[in-house]
Amino acid sequence: MADKISIMIVDDHPLFREGLKTIIGRDERYEIIDEAGTGRAALDKVEKLKPDLMMVDLSLPDMSGIQLTRNLLAKWPQIKVIIVTMHSKVDYIAEAFQAGATGFVVKESAAEGLLKGIETVLKGNHFLDSAVSSQVVETLKKLPGKETKINDTLYATLTAREQEILRLLAEGLSPKEIGQKLFISPKTVENHRANIMNKLDLHSTLELVRYAAKLGLIDVELWTN
Repeated sequence: MADKISIMIVDDHPLFREGLKTIIGRDERYEIIDEAGTGRAALDKVEKLKPDLMMVDLSLPDMSGIQLTRNLLAKWPQIKVIIVTMHSKVDYIAEAFQAGATGFVVKESAAEGLLKGIETVLKGNHFLDSAVSSQVVETLKKLPGKETKINDTLYATLTAREQEILRLLAEGLSPKEIGQKLFISPKTVENHRANIMNKLDLHSTLELVRYAAKLGLIDVELWTN
């Protein structure tokens, strides 16, 4: 039998961790190798265990799940991260994907969506819980903003490199991942990001994702897989 996919759970509620372990245990392809209740404990354990996938809560005692995701992927970019949280606001979702997570599951629907999310993410795709996916797509489509014609004009002010980085950022890649893909440093990516936000008069990750979706630079259906 092939080696099992190793998974670590990071959540400060022991009972919820047990619930996730029960759900994941239904599929013999997966193995829970450890768990942690804080971000720091998780980082210490990952150093030794190098799991294939991490299930991370947004609200941890010592750091946010977003910050933990950034820290994890800065050092171990090969690890897949699925956010499992009670929060379903669009800005949390956008920030999670921007940090490098490739899956987002709401706790109340974890029993139905978790295994599907794991399988989707391991295939290299993004997964967004069906409990919030419609809300996200509609928000990305309908948030007030500049008219498309104006956006097209502003988009033309970006350099070819900035246009490329805009699309990759909107797809949820981290600066480190973009740097590796484009053979530039994460710091250079951050500089390009700052220039992009300034030129397009954008002020948040959510605005950046909405902008890219409105211009058709990314497929919003990726958020509903």
